[in-house]
Amino acid sequence: MSDLNIILPSKLSIVSEVGTNGVYEIDGLYPGYGHTLGNSLRRIILSSLTGAAITSIKIDGVDHEFSVIDGVKEDVITILLHLKQVRFRLNTDEPQTVKLQVKGPKQITASDIETSGQVEVLNGDLYIAEVTGKNALSIEMTVEKGLGFMPKEMHQKNKNEVGVISLDAIFTPIRRVSYEVENMRVGDKTNHNRLRMTIETDGTLTPREALERAITVMVEQLQAIVGFTVSHRVIGKEIEKEEVTDKKDDSEKEESSEFTDILKTRIDTLDLSTRTLNSLTGANIRTIGGIARKKKEDLLEIEGIGDKGIQEIKKVLGVYGITLK
Repeated sequence: MSDLNIILPSKLSIVSEVGTNGVYEIDGLYPGYGHTLGNSLRRIILSSLTGAAITSIKIDGVDHEFSVIDGVKEDVITILLHLKQVRFRLNTDEPQTVKLQVKGPKQITASDIETSGQVEVLNGDLYIAEVTGKNALSIEMTVEKGLGFMPKEMHQKNKNEVGVISLDAIFTPIRRVSYEVENMRVGDKTNHNRLRMTIETDGTLTPREALERAITVMVEQLQAIVGFTVSHRVIGKEIEKEEVTDKKDDSEKEESSEFTDILKTRIDTLDLSTRTLNSLTGANIRTIGGIARKKKEDLLEIEGIGDKGIQEIKKVLGVYGITLK
């Protein structure tokens, strides 16, 4: 393999998966790519995975969050802090209402929350509050889906009805995510990278699902920028992302693959004059695809490329059935 080619890493491997914790590795990354991919995946995992959380609460007999409730050990702020830790699995995109109706004396946990078939409480043993007397405590909560963290100012209605308290919502299903990079040997080189990702979720999805979704988000973002057809595998599961086109038969797919190979052809293998080749290389254009994405006006701005050079480039591209943008 030429030293000019950037080698591809190994398929992602599972080091360990125990409950909501998972450790995964990618070997053979080009020097520096460990931190590039590790940091990008970590940020996507933390910010871009869907989760569910309580966004507003209404407690009978309470007008604001700085209240106290007769016969309840905790004040309202403490109850709200506990409720924000309840983790839900929401099986619909629509907001759902759940209720907590308890008559004391009783220690209240998340398992006492009454849910519909679309909502599931995952950490039912979470302590909420204690009703010390024979009082009744009634709480109505709205659970919604979202991404990352959202302060209450962003999702509260223009004017909440009296007694409705909006909450900062922690939607992310991720508790912790970190990555490590170490050097490893590939061939006669010892500076390639091994990336190790460690993920802990709240149980609404598995660590593997979190990593798969993050990789898919990254690929979709890059594909939208480049516009080429991308095929990739995520832990043994193949996901194909293609531009929206008419139905293709097998022969058309082969033609598409051949065309992609053509776009990757290096210009130093083409029948270009030394002057034109040096000008294109100096402008960081090294493949047919790099030329094809340029307009005539763009190429004319490159030092050393004139009308004669444009004609030369068009002639070479024409051999492959390609025209300038």
